[in-house]
Amino acid sequence: MAKPIKQRATIICRQDEKILFVRKAKHTAKWNLPGGKVEADETPAQAALRELSEETGLAPTMLGYVTLRELARTRHHVFETVVDTTQQAQPLNEIADCRWFSVQELAGQNVTKAVLALLADQA
Repeated sequence: MAKPIKQRATIICRQDEKILFVRKAKHTAKWNLPGGKVEADETPAQAALRELSEETGLAPTMLGYVTLRELARTRHHVFETVVDTTQQAQPLNEIADCRWFSVQELAGQNVTKAVLALLADQA
């Protein structure tokens, strides 16, 4: 029997011309977009906002739906938000580092293939 498809809420958080990326503490951890598992008692949008807050401390007021994309047996519910420069992201909980990258700066970074595919869809 095949494994069930995972449900993940992913959020593209923009500030100026940059996108927020997070990574865990493992030495080999790749940069990823904030997000995580959609819990049984929440919508994907609620999960996206919760994960962004839990991982970075950011609490945007507006959230836009971008797309639904299935990659590697994970269904990504992708959302987008913009935060102003008065809001500062900080690594929280399992996140060891968070950083804003422009699309051009991503070329030399260790970023997950799923994220690159999601961002390519938005170009």
